[in-house]
Amino acid sequence: MVDVVADANMDAVQRRLMFDDECILVDVNDKVVGHESKYNCHLMEKIEAENLLHRAFSVFLFNSKYELLLQQRSATKVTFPLVWTNTCCSHPLYRESELIEENALGVRNAAQRKLLDELGIPAEDVPVDQFTPLGRMLYKAPSDGKWGEHELDYLLFIVRDVNVHPNPDEVADIKYVNQEQLKELLRKADAGEEGLKLSPWFRLVVDNFLFKWWDHVEKGTIQEAADMKTIHKLI
Repeated sequence: MVDVVADANMDAVQRRLMFDDECILVDVNDKVVGHESKYNCHLMEKIEAENLLHRAFSVFLFNSKYELLLQQRSATKVTFPLVWTNTCCSHPLYRESELIEENALGVRNAAQRKLLDELGIPAEDVPVDQFTPLGRMLYKAPSDGKWGEHELDYLLFIVRDVNVHPNPDEVADIKYVNQEQLKELLRKADAGEEGLKLSPWFRLVVDNFLFKWWDHVEKGTIQEAADMKTIHKLI
């Protein structure tokens, strides 16, 4: 039984999403094994006790100048509040349109939905067929003593000029950065300057993939970088 009283001071929007959204449970090979509430999927106690692993996605959206859109998560987010991260990070839900396996269509449908929810980016600005799934990674990261992540994360790239209207329930701030500006952001985070923190999944992508993939984006050869057969276990 979930102790709702203990979470009485949780932001109302975030609490609703925690209990209403059903994440897709998968095994380490990304085979669907069931579903569970977003709440339970992010409780470290349940993650550890039941080895709950859920499907997720991380969108990296570049404009026509090949600058990457970053977001700072809102202060009311249950996991990793106020950290900077890639454009959009969330979960496909246990529903027909987001369970479609072929060419990661379900995940791409979810990405389009969440770009609207979080950043106010209209669906027509980010057509589903414009997302390029580049890879998958499996990672685990505690947020604090209670909450955390254990995700099989699809990494989606898209190059589009978009209209952005951030939802304050989800996003505290946004900025576009080029490669050098991101490297300066990483330096500040490493040095503990300005209280700057980066999400653990974003840092894993940065350290393992991002800059070489970014070079492909700028050259127009991004398809050459795609590898959807491998699941990178970064635990």
